[in-house]
Amino acid sequence: MKVVAIHQPQFLPWLGYVDKLRRCHTFCLLDTVQYKKNEFQNRNRIKTAQGWQWLTVPVTYHYPQRINEVGVNQTVDWQRKHLQALRTHYRKTPFSRTYMDDFEEFYAQPFTHLVEANVASIRLLMKLLQIDCDLVLASSLPVDNDHPTGRLADICGIVGGGVYLSGKDGAKYMDLDVFRARDIQVLFQHFNHPVYPQPYGPFEPNLSALDLLFNCGPDSLVILREAA
Repeated sequence: MKVVAIHQPQFLPWLGYVDKLRRCHTFCLLDTVQYKKNEFQNRNRIKTAQGWQWLTVPVTYHYPQRINEVGVNQTVDWQRKHLQALRTHYRKTPFSRTYMDDFEEFYAQPFTHLVEANVASIRLLMKLLQIDCDLVLASSLPVDNDHPTGRLADICGIVGGGVYLSGKDGAKYMDLDVFRARDIQVLFQHFNHPVYPQPYGPFEPNLSALDLLFNCGPDSLVILREAA
């Protein structure tokens, strides 16, 4: 049966998000819900010699805009700053030369909306990690259901999913009877964060997946699978 996961689009997401991508056949980016400030929809973390720091996409946003309506603030030179941060803090990692060109190409794109940058960043990580699943935007689907669980079940039905892969806390807010009524099985992700070599002192978890790539290269997906 086709496994479907659904999540808001994040920028250069962390390994738990990537683990969902690798476990499913279709991953729906839920860009039709309200944008939330100060979360991971427009930023993620990298490791530096001074500790972790944010890579943030500056946005133009007015409450209560949906994620797919949020613009990128093009008056800020954020792409150059991000690239400089990657060159500075990852230049001594084993696979800096392997992947830096890919990130330079990514940051050369003229993003006008946040969802464009997020989708491109997810596709980049999928390409470099060799993850093969279908990405679908919720805004491209004929979904008209404001009930949180009903919306998820509708998306699963539209893309032909027989199994919904939820985050570990999904049972706290979902009405599982909605899925049962549609004969959709619900599985819950149990993610174990891998520990891998990093520069700059003790291991720092929950960073963008690019941290694993720069440090472990082609072994990254194997490391992720083995931890799971």
